Amino acid sequence: MIFYQIILQVIFPLFLMIGAGACLHRMLKLHLATLSAITINFLLPAVCFVNIYKSNLSGRLVGQTLLFLLLFNLLLAVISLLFAKANRFDRQLSAVFKNSFVLSNSGNYGLPVSELVFVANPAGTAIQVIVSIFQNLLTFTYGVYNSISAQSSGKDLIRKIMKLPVIYALVIAIILRWANVDVPDFIWQPIENASEAFSAIALITLGAQVAYLKITHISKPVVWIVIGRLIISPCVALLIIFFLGLSGTVAQALFIASSFPTSRNSALLALEHNNYPDMASQAVLLTTVFSSGTVAVVIYLSSFF
Repeated sequence: MIFYQIILQVIFPLFLMIGAGACLHRMLKLHLATLSAITINFLLPAVCFVNIYKSNLSGRLVGQTLLFLLLFNLLLAVISLLFAKANRFDRQLSAVFKNSFVLSNSGNYGLPVSELVFVANPAGTAIQVIVSIFQNLLTFTYGVYNSISAQSSGKDLIRKIMKLPVIYALVIAIILRWANVDVPDFIWQPIENASEAFSAIALITLGAQVAYLKITHISKPVVWIVIGRLIISPCVALLIIFFLGLSGTVAQALFIASSFPTSRNSALLALEHNNYPDMASQAVLLTTVFSSGTVAVVIYLSSFF
């Protein structure tokens, strides 16, 4: 009964919006660059600000979340590296494999899921905001380094990170929260309105991004990316949760966050640097489709926390 409710109330609405985005893009030819820019540079910072400002996250809980994320992503990076070496992938294939294995769609996909699951518990969504910010940082460090390898410059990476508006939204929200500063209604209202618009725009954007992706041949690396992202990743997360002794909302939120599909950014990086872009796109599409079942299972299991 609980599993059925998860499918009906969380997964179905999610994929209904993704489907709407795919249909809209096929009919209207939406401008993906504009949609992505609005989502990343305007709506995501608004979500970050609202959730962090309204949350009651303690320093201990934030510390637990960051420690989990460091251990979790480090283990995934090591597993993907060992697998790539064991299969003797070439340098370009290894790069796209590692990015697709480690980077998850914690923004367009993860935040809407968390807002549905934790509708009555803002702390759960706030934890997912932290996960999303961490994933952005990971994309512009680990992800970019994998893609351009020795051609990367430390200054370029820092410059890209410093251009992320979500970083400044996080810092401002923390400072105002710590100083107990009340945001005036005439400022708070538009920020909150933008935050509420995030889920719909993010899911429509995700649907538009996968609208024209085609599966002509499923290679062995793609199969392992699907298994790694949707099965191995939650298993690794569960081990770390038990190892750190986490429980309650933080354990539930982090376990759910570990199950999200491959990040669209991994495909964008592959396309930009010509590292098997078709394979990267297939990984995004297949993990997104199959996540409709695996994420529902993880949400159900997380309820035991």
